[in-house]
Amino acid sequence: QESRGLGDVYKRQGDILDNKIKLTCPCHFGLESVLKYEVNKIGGENITVRDGRVSFEGGFDMAARANICLSTAERVLIELSEFRAVTFEELFQGVKKIPFENFIGIKDAFPVKGHSLNSTLHSIPDCQSIIKKAAVERLKEKYHTGWFEETGAVHQIQFSILKDNAVIYLDTSGAGLHKRGYRRNANAAPIKETLAAGIADLARIRDNDIVCDPFCGSGTLLIESALKALNIPPCLDREFTAMQWEFLPKEMWDEEREALRANIRKPENFKLYGYDIDPEAVRLTRDNAVKAGVGEYIEVKQRDIADFTYPEGCTALLCNPPYGERMLDEEQAHELYKVMGKRLLPTDGRRLFVITPDGEFEELFGKKADKNRKLYNGMLMCRLYSYFKATPHN
Repeated sequence: QESRGLGDVYKRQGDILDNKIKLTCPCHFGLESVLKYEVNKIGGENITVRDGRVSFEGGFDMAARANICLSTAERVLIELSEFRAVTFEELFQGVKKIPFENFIGIKDAFPVKGHSLNSTLHSIPDCQSIIKKAAVERLKEKYHTGWFEETGAVHQIQFSILKDNAVIYLDTSGAGLHKRGYRRNANAAPIKETLAAGIADLARIRDNDIVCDPFCGSGTLLIESALKALNIPPCLDREFTAMQWEFLPKEMWDEEREALRANIRKPENFKLYGYDIDPEAVRLTRDNAVKAGVGEYIEVKQRDIADFTYPEGCTALLCNPPYGERMLDEEQAHELYKVMGKRLLPTDGRRLFVITPDGEFEELFGKKADKNRKLYNGMLMCRLYSYFKATPHN
């Protein structure tokens, strides 16, 4: 008698969709508390935080909502199993116990990728091979077949082995969630969308703010600030790999999007100002803002930081000043920070947030930050320098 595997699951779709699953979202180091707040806001349960990731529970509708809504998550993973694996046999047996047939159909693709750190099983290709073999053996038994064509929907299996502790996931997102869809064009060394969203959150951007970025680049900090203030889910209009999974109804995704669209705000006083010395950056920022659906709120002009003055009513300034490969040398960067100090202070109660990897920033800027926070832009350790207390005039 043939085992139906996914077919059985599909018949009891109502049951499987009601089941709680454990979800894990990786994030930039330093943004864990921001992501935890976001997860709590969308209804995630039993939230736990580790370095660089937040885990929580919910139904499959929560997986859909997390993909659409979470602005600081890199992707949304379903956690299938966690176990200790010091030998390849332990890894094989641990993976073989996972009920892959609840997710993967007989024609579906199930590639494997992952990483291993400080573990006995340190060879990534060997771990990939063992995990793939275990998944195949499990599905062979369930589907009574010796061969899988893997031409259907992709179910990316991911693994993380840290200090001999193996965790196996299914990726629901596909392309990383920083790929919102609005930034098809970018200038040199742009800030990642998920990090920009975290900075906007830490800056407490609201729908009555007037936000400025004097080094707007491709507009990422401004656009993510706008999405936050207007309550526009960052991935509202993009596709996710789990949308192709057979047992997840299309209506679930449609219903989530429809409910979220109903909560978008249209404030009268919210405004964005972007300046950059590069005319191409001005064009990019304007184009990307229109693609993101926030073009009506933004005004962009070509302007050197030496000529900067705060726009009328400005309440918050966020910026990622040029450094490293975006500058000719360190000396130029340091001169720039001195100019910034002259143009951006006193802040008169405005909130000012600067992200940079340069440890000498405060000294060159001329004022110690009210708070600084360690954040990672990819592998580059940066600090977010925050100024939010009123600076008295001399």
